[in-house]
Amino acid sequence: MVLIVGATGMLGSEICRRLAARGDPVRALVRRTSNPERVALLRQLGVELVHGDLKDSSSLREACRGVDTVVSTASSTIARQEGDSIQTVDRQGQLDLLEAAEAAGVQRFVLISFPGFDIPFPLQDAKRAVEDRLRRSRMVQVILQPTCFMEVWLSPMLGFDLANARAQVLGDGKNAVSWISFLDVAAFATAAVHAPDTASGTFRLGGPEALSPLDVVRQGEQLLGKPMAVQHVPEVALRAQLDSATDPLQQSMAGLMLYCARGDVIDSGAAERALGIRSQRSVREFLGGS
Repeated sequence: MVLIVGATGMLGSEICRRLAARGDPVRALVRRTSNPERVALLRQLGVELVHGDLKDSSSLREACRGVDTVVSTASSTIARQEGDSIQTVDRQGQLDLLEAAEAAGVQRFVLISFPGFDIPFPLQDAKRAVEDRLRRSRMVQVILQPTCFMEVWLSPMLGFDLANARAQVLGDGKNAVSWISFLDVAAFATAAVHAPDTASGTFRLGGPEALSPLDVVRQGEQLLGKPMAVQHVPEVALRAQLDSATDPLQQSMAGLMLYCARGDVIDSGAAERALGIRSQRSVREFLGGS
């Protein structure tokens, strides 16, 4: 049995779909307040549903009962409900999940995190604390650290609006990023569920090519056949936002934007060798809708 925590999210639901397609028994931790349409999709996949919350440690113990592998994609950064915060979900909730998994005899834990960055901020601090605790556990541990999801960072939500030929570019836009699709991250996570125990470790994940934000804009312009209006957000402004913010989520978003602005070119070779797959989807395929 594989337990997916964060199963109604973009990445978690795709992992559920892939595991169910393989014929794996899958259990999803869902909240009673979860989006009913997303819960219905999980039910259609044949996924077993169990009600619980990362903020309720007793529900985690019940959810982990009879489970061989836990995959956690959960975070409070996008979909937030009352009481959700980086402290209660990304830090303490994940630590409680690790404790519950160990107590239940879970054999393997797959954690979705992100690469390290030299500027501290609350979300990164929480992720590193959970990673450190997982490394001290007796479970087989696979920590996946994907870089920027193209479906998030190259979307209107974060200022890249291809349909309206507008792009917000963080920093000078010249630093390359190994943009990755959530579909490829889901494929790595699915492979991690079935990988041999020797595949335990921490793996940085990037897409098949590294492009600067301005490179991405040029690809968008080629697809549109016209120029895009570009607005730059200087790094100094992002740093000021990080330093002045008092809310941990605002601090973390500024930190993540600084990470994206500075770029990160990732060699996924170690993950590819350990898990037997590689990233497939390019930025051009994403922008073109294929």
